[in-house]
Amino acid sequence: MNGMSGTDGSWQGQVHGIVASLGDGRACIERKAVRDLVNTYLVRSLDTTALRFSLPVLLAAPAGASGPGSDGAVGVTIEAIKAAVPGERDLGPIAGAGTEHPVHCLPNVEPVTLIASRSAIGTDLWRPDPDNRIDDDGLHLVVRGALPYPGPPTPGSVGEVRERLGALVEALDRVVRRVPDRTLVAARALSVDQKALRRALPGMGLVAFIADGTRPARRFTRFRCHHRIAGPKEGVHIPFCCPRELDPVEVEVAGSGRTITGLGLRRREAFAVAGSNAEGKSTFLRAVIAGQDDHAAGDGREFLVSVDGVTRAEAGERYLAGADVSLFFHSLPPGVSGGPRAATGQGSGSLVMAHEIQTALRAASPLLILDEDRAATNLLVPGCLQSGEVTPLSTLLAVRREAFGETAILFAASSLDILIAQADRILQLTSHEARALDPGEFRRRLDAHLAEVREHLAARE
Repeated sequence: MNGMSGTDGSWQGQVHGIVASLGDGRACIERKAVRDLVNTYLVRSLDTTALRFSLPVLLAAPAGASGPGSDGAVGVTIEAIKAAVPGERDLGPIAGAGTEHPVHCLPNVEPVTLIASRSAIGTDLWRPDPDNRIDDDGLHLVVRGALPYPGPPTPGSVGEVRERLGALVEALDRVVRRVPDRTLVAARALSVDQKALRRALPGMGLVAFIADGTRPARRFTRFRCHHRIAGPKEGVHIPFCCPRELDPVEVEVAGSGRTITGLGLRRREAFAVAGSNAEGKSTFLRAVIAGQDDHAAGDGREFLVSVDGVTRAEAGERYLAGADVSLFFHSLPPGVSGGPRAATGQGSGSLVMAHEIQTALRAASPLLILDEDRAATNLLVPGCLQSGEVTPLSTLLAVRREAFGETAILFAASSLDILIAQADRILQLTSHEARALDPGEFRRRLDAHLAEVREHLAARE
């Protein structure tokens, strides 16, 4: 029992006796997985009104759930359990039913459409992960919740808790067996599709693929307040459609055998997402970052897939220790010691962003993402007051493109026309719909605009 202690007068001291009696051969406590006070516990809540629990449960894996893409099947199974909580009285403890503060258990029943991620996003929510999985032994679930506090452990109260938890385990088995095989098979196929497409992208010369029909906008909740775990926006939600001028690509996905079309972001290219304020530019960038994750049906980003290793660079003051900023800075500002290849001191927004860009390039990141809203603009475009000690990104793209190696650059910009002009392809978002801007035409428009500015300035002389 991995170091389970004996009875000591506390509820945690009763765990080993209670779990030993729960479930039969089909639905039981996975005793070899018990980790005391980690995934197996009975503890009184801090407000003293509830008995919080966690149990590692092992169920028979339903037909259609095992095999490649099983994390997708785990995802739909967990969501089926959550959806059944209001109607299945015995599942009530998962949501803290009957306790004075069931809100403490709401993360257990919060809907989740993320089925796989290499990040630590959403680890407090119930979703597929190393503890909630399917393998040759069956369906493994770590089930958490709370019961009304029954008082100190006595033979009567221990028996009551044992009965409630036993009923919970049996209810889990009932719900799992009701999940349709076709739902499980489809969920597995979708998971396989995303993983196979991610592996195939480099061979296609791509770093990301945004399928037609993708709905990148998010709805945030109290428990899903990060874009990578947030669910789809409700209400008006305009799907993405790759403009013909941006050369849509067609891919066949392995799990379902479907052929889908969309936008492919290419290795080594500079790709601009342009548009006015609140048109979805930042949302598009965040969705590409989330393309490193796998999503369940209905998320809206099921076929937005990015290679692993996507990075982003942002402005923000912080201390730098031996930071390389030499690609952008030829000398350091006052107060920062060392040299451009090893800057030490309190870094300004532009110094920090320069360091983050160079760190990504040194690591050969496949895709680097920049957002005007979170950037030091003096590092991106030149200004007439800027000294020659700083070379902005737009200039580097124009005269030193080789400095970026194999890394593709995806950036969002609204007013940085000089940077947009250096993009190989330009996607414009207007009323949240995707359109293409021809780079040559954009440069001609920019040239005419600058000529008009010169005329206006000359008239003031």
